[in-house]
Amino acid sequence: MTSASHPSEYNKKRQLSSAIAVFFAVSAGIISSQALADNGLPSQVKKSKSVSSVPEQEAKSAPREVSAESADKSTLVKNKTAVPEKQPENDNSVFELGEMVVTAAPTGALQSRDILSSVDIMNADKIENQNVQTSFDLLHRMPGVQITQFNQGTTTGKFSFRGFNGEGNINGVKLLIDGIPSNTNDGNMPFIDALFPLDIESIEVVRGTNDPRYGLHAIAGNANMFTQQGGNYVKGRVSYGSFDTHDIQTGAGYETGGFSQNYTVSYRATNGYRDHASSEKNAFSGKWFYTPESEKFKVGLIARWSEADAKESGYLTLAQAKADPTQSMPHNATDGGNRDVGQISGHLDVNLTNDLFWSTKSYANYFDDKRWVTYSVGERQQERLANEVQYGGITSLTYRPKISWLDDFSVETGFDIQEQDNKSNRYRTLARARTSKIRDQEYNFYVYGGYLQAMIKPFKWLKLTPGFRADQVGGDFVNQLTNKAANAFDYGTIWQPKFGAVITPIEGYSLYGNWGRTFQVAVGAGTYNTTAIRNANAEPSINEGWEVGVKVAPVDWAEGRVAYWNQTATNESSRVLNDPTNSSVQIGATDRQGVDVQLKIRPIEAVSVWTTYSLQEAIVTTPQSKNPALVGTQIFNTPNYLFSGGIDYQITPKIKSSLWTTGQGDYYTDEANKKGKFGEYALLNLDLGYQLTKQVDLQFQVKNLTDTYWEYVWYNTTVNQTMHSPGDGRAFYGAVNVKFDI
Repeated sequence: MTSASHPSEYNKKRQLSSAIAVFFAVSAGIISSQALADNGLPSQVKKSKSVSSVPEQEAKSAPREVSAESADKSTLVKNKTAVPEKQPENDNSVFELGEMVVTAAPTGALQSRDILSSVDIMNADKIENQNVQTSFDLLHRMPGVQITQFNQGTTTGKFSFRGFNGEGNINGVKLLIDGIPSNTNDGNMPFIDALFPLDIESIEVVRGTNDPRYGLHAIAGNANMFTQQGGNYVKGRVSYGSFDTHDIQTGAGYETGGFSQNYTVSYRATNGYRDHASSEKNAFSGKWFYTPESEKFKVGLIARWSEADAKESGYLTLAQAKADPTQSMPHNATDGGNRDVGQISGHLDVNLTNDLFWSTKSYANYFDDKRWVTYSVGERQQERLANEVQYGGITSLTYRPKISWLDDFSVETGFDIQEQDNKSNRYRTLARARTSKIRDQEYNFYVYGGYLQAMIKPFKWLKLTPGFRADQVGGDFVNQLTNKAANAFDYGTIWQPKFGAVITPIEGYSLYGNWGRTFQVAVGAGTYNTTAIRNANAEPSINEGWEVGVKVAPVDWAEGRVAYWNQTATNESSRVLNDPTNSSVQIGATDRQGVDVQLKIRPIEAVSVWTTYSLQEAIVTTPQSKNPALVGTQIFNTPNYLFSGGIDYQITPKIKSSLWTTGQGDYYTDEANKKGKFGEYALLNLDLGYQLTKQVDLQFQVKNLTDTYWEYVWYNTTVNQTMHSPGDGRAFYGAVNVKFDI
């Protein structure tokens, strides 16, 4: 323990990170200047969708209607055309929902499709017409994804997968928005608030431990949300529905002379299903990109901002929830909060040669949250303030040479860095009036890492993806209440080897497997050596996972995937959610395993059927407390199964329908598995659409068609009882969508 100052060792590392950040800026300036001057860049490099700030979004699939010659030249298909679902490439492990988009062949940075793990992609036609409170709700349709819905004001919920729950104790998913890291320090995902469905082009989820591109928070995998960029259009959506829910989303794009600009302005408000649950949210985004006449590079800026304000209905006891799920108790009368989030990022992508592609991004994220919350009648209200400023950079260099004795080959190296300045304050309050201060913390956190990934295809039927990643973390912490400071634990260099392979012995049948390591470090004050008795050289929790699966597409109207996976952790860390010290505890060694089954068929042109089912188990194998009673217990709030599925039917050329379901099994709410199981549900939803004119369509939706009771439940150790937050009952929504091409 030291006095409240910045340790000299940390200052040296901070100087190093600053120097690296300067390197990003200088390198970007040099490369862009050279490109602008048309020096040293081959004239035959044509405009390519790979030269983009969002290569994942814009290189989704090999072209269906583009000649091999034009694909080799990386020509851009300017007018992207939605086409019916077709059989994707056979030598990957991707499962896709929604219509594909015709694009040029990928020539830039490695894509999620190159990661031989369980990769799932949901496209815009499954996204843009959905009526959701927050965009994480869109992932209800995604395979193997658990949605945890708190339904508490601005604290709406989050998604998770691979046996990690969404409680906030352990956040195991790396979130990116347009390729920009978008988790807060504790791994939560409030930056999703800035996205409305009308602007989302696609959502990509990579489950597993073998993606080397990302380090911090990518314990179980990553999810990337891509927004629309480019085009000439004006579009909008106006909706109204149950609980006085009204929603206005607008967007516009204009592209000329190599310069593109896209804007969105959106607003949503609702009174909520429960009492004292009204909320409103607005969001703005702008994207500006420039590609010169030479079409050799692309440079741009993305900015977005969102503000939200909401009341909180609070948690109920089991008896209260069963008696009247819509009620809010008197002790929650002044609960609520407001939240501001913002992101700004610069993007530069350059085709250095026909075979060499460089991509770099720099960004800043802003998060400011104020919340008043009372968890039960026996507890005092708290005012919780959180403020985070993040800034960082990401760069990668991709080499795709033609090697005569290989069917295909590429190698990519990358580096990324992030630094955070965080503040966390808490007060005890009475009807929002402060009575005492219980937390006043300021902490700086940084992480930097690099990776190397190869894609080797010695034969048409075999693809290999060896790789590795290494990360380092650090920072300093000050407790303003005690005027004490501490360094981050010395976790050392965290090495994470990776490997994947896919064998395609017969066209339409692929066997894939992968193995890899990811890491977890404590979050909040738990990252720092705040007590003298703790080990100053703590070790990270190493997650080691593997997966084997088979993907089959025997005919062009049917596709399926089955995978078995396993993931272990050496010493899992869990954030103590209601602790004034903002600390973490070690759970111990854990073991997760599961089976994922996915199927998609289109027996006739007008009908598409899809279904996904995941069995999963998450247990403690060696508890840190050495308590034998905890050996083999299930990790709380982790259901044993998840499912989703639906039937899409084009009734007439102008009328379409979708009947779909989503649900999960029940889960234990306490560490010892003694307080019962809750949380099981199955919801049925109906979507109807009518194409009134080429520019206008009408939408009608019924959410929770059968009016099923469902809830989120957690165990409150302070008052020793379960706390319940009922989900929405049956709800109806109508919408008008307009889009004009200009």
